[in-house]
Amino acid sequence: MLTEYVRDHAFTIAWFGLMAFVWFGWAQEDPPHSWRWKLAVGAGVGVIIAGLFGYEAAQRWDTATALDGHYVLFGSIVLVEVLVAALGCLLLWLRQHSRWMAWWVAFVVALHLLPLAWLLQDWSLLPLAVIQILLLFWLAYRLRAATTSTSQLVGPVMAGTFLLFAAVSIVIFVIA
Repeated sequence: MLTEYVRDHAFTIAWFGLMAFVWFGWAQEDPPHSWRWKLAVGAGVGVIIAGLFGYEAAQRWDTATALDGHYVLFGSIVLVEVLVAALGCLLLWLRQHSRWMAWWVAFVVALHLLPLAWLLQDWSLLPLAVIQILLLFWLAYRLRAATTSTSQLVGPVMAGTFLLFAAVSIVIFVIA
């Protein structure tokens, strides 16, 4: 995180830890047997990060945030993104392509980082978004020939990028 807002920094680390937990969890839908313990460990690390930095954010809740005056806009953007993700999943299900739901949700999540970078005044979110989008397109190419759910590969990629970003952000947080 490259933001002057300590509360936002701590909250984003906590949120990325939570997102790592969620994506590692989704990846457990049907992983190869040898991946299961690794996914569980990753999910556990994500929960620990979410808890520790959720506490840090709560301790700084009365401090300034980049979202001051922008809560309605932030909420509106999130609402639109949730609706787009849900509508896309509904269409995939109706067209009997539900195995692509994880990929679609991941794509919407990665796109979500673009306006979030502006709202949080944290341009370090842009490289994360670009990395995730590029990886998702690479995965889409790879997954076209597969018959398994896309969560098998999308989950670890999304979780891994969120966990890596959280780890770098923790170092910056501690140093700052």
